[in-house]
Amino acid sequence: MRRFDPFREGAPIVPELSSGAVIATEDGRKVLMLHEIAEDRWLFPKGHVDPGESLEGAARREIAEETGLTDVRLEREIGEITYRFYAPERSTNVLKVAVYFLARSAETPLRLERFFDRGEWVPVESAGGRLAWERDRDIMDAARRHLRRPKAPAEAT
Repeated sequence: MRRFDPFREGAPIVPELSSGAVIATEDGRKVLMLHEIAEDRWLFPKGHVDPGESLEGAARREIAEETGLTDVRLEREIGEITYRFYAPERSTNVLKVAVYFLARSAETPLRLERFFDRGEWVPVESAGGRLAWERDRDIMDAARRHLRRPKAPAEAT
């Protein structure tokens, strides 16, 4: 797995905003994880927020692009992570903020973007073990806490 390079002194810095989701099955027992080929790691769908786009709109677009899922219901924002790294291909330092939502979908067949070689619906209790980064495990923990909560009467349908 590639480790992000530390900031480089004197290199320009650019901020990046991403949005994505931990997508659970309707019963909340499994979550969708994608295996990224280049980094050889498991992750949740996310990507850049385009200028003028909302966080929710970006999450829905990225989910559709990366997984092919279009019948996805965003429930709530569950957290954000911030990290920084040096991007050698751009000779730039990057300060990244990624916002995650909890989402649900009854749709399960996947049509993966070319960056991924696998997508799997993984039991909630074991999903965190696949994640390489502590910050990603924190997002999974937040999703798990929300999935364990009983649905409010308006949500229970």
